[in-house]
Amino acid sequence: MKIHEYQAKEILSDYGVAVPAGVAANSVEEAVKAAKEMKDNGSSLFVVKAMIHAGGRGKGSTKKNNAKGVILCRSIEEVEDAAKSLIGDTLVTIQTGEEGQKVKTIYVTDGVDIAQEYYLGILLDRGNSKNVIMVSTEGGVEIEEVAAETPDKIIKEWVEPGMDIQPNQARRLAFALGLERDAFKKAVKFIMALYKCYEETDASLVEINPLVRTPDGDIMALDAKFTFDENAMYRHKDYAKLRDESEENPIELEASKFGLNYIKLDGNVGCMVNGAGLAMATMDIIKLSGGEPANFLDVGGGANVDTVKNGFRIILDDPNVKAILINIFGGIVRCDRVANGVIEAIKDPEIAKKVENVPIIVRLQGTNAEEAKEIIDNSDLNVISAVLLKEAAQAVSDVMATA
Repeated sequence: MKIHEYQAKEILSDYGVAVPAGVAANSVEEAVKAAKEMKDNGSSLFVVKAMIHAGGRGKGSTKKNNAKGVILCRSIEEVEDAAKSLIGDTLVTIQTGEEGQKVKTIYVTDGVDIAQEYYLGILLDRGNSKNVIMVSTEGGVEIEEVAAETPDKIIKEWVEPGMDIQPNQARRLAFALGLERDAFKKAVKFIMALYKCYEETDASLVEINPLVRTPDGDIMALDAKFTFDENAMYRHKDYAKLRDESEENPIELEASKFGLNYIKLDGNVGCMVNGAGLAMATMDIIKLSGGEPANFLDVGGGANVDTVKNGFRIILDDPNVKAILINIFGGIVRCDRVANGVIEAIKDPEIAKKVENVPIIVRLQGTNAEEAKEIIDNSDLNVISAVLLKEAAQAVSDVMATA
């Protein structure tokens, strides 16, 4: 689960992580009021940021007003103009694609004098089964770009499972950034506090880019990206309330309500699979057979009538889908029961109407796979059955050749 920058900074502040002062606003009037209050507290420089769940805001621009997603303002009047140019417009960045995302909220934050920018991120390194803390002197640049072009500029420290980050690790990271004296001490404190926040909030990613050093030697999070592990949200009900569903793909959101793991892709063959690993293999089959996967859809361990029906609804909401491949392994659930569930789902009037011109390939493997194939073959439905992986791949190839 992602949250907005202003929400992330509120959480970071609770953990003693230094962040600039800022106020979220949903209207021009709220933005002006926030800027005036900040000016009364000594602010003379402001930054107005578009709040969308996508990176690259500073380099993006809005469709109607051609405004940047991050605007530096030196007066209340400039804050007002920035708010007018952002709120209600659609911001297009490298991560949103051409469709962009509508700006509903902006963040008026205190301008900070910057002596140098850095990168700091924490996430799980699945290869080592440990949390890793990464820092780089290449702040303000996408970390993927740094990793590709200058990987030697990314310094990492791994934290042993069940242990806190050690002070000597934080010191090594601060030293790697070339910090000295007070800035060094503040960076160590910053890193320790950030890791505690990451651990206690069950975050899956915390990214500070840029982390900045001011001319006075202060260390602050100028931007913050925060992603929570959704499986742990039952422990953090206050954080769960921060979810902004308007920022999420509506089809993916609907799928999550049915307990389906769905990610929309740009292809033409819909996938319905049980298990993430099998889903990845299925997408490979589709590509090797001349198609392009239209989605990642994992229906979980129990492929029953309801999950199959909901899976069909989700997949068929995508107008690009020209065929559907159902690839189910019958381990806990028998293949013949899955086959009956698929047939019942396809016979549903709502589904039947949508799949009239969409070929369906059903590959069932595992317990009672042969019986399941007979059920599919004798159903009198426009469904192609397969048991072996190569049979499913050939069926996909044949379908795409005539699509």
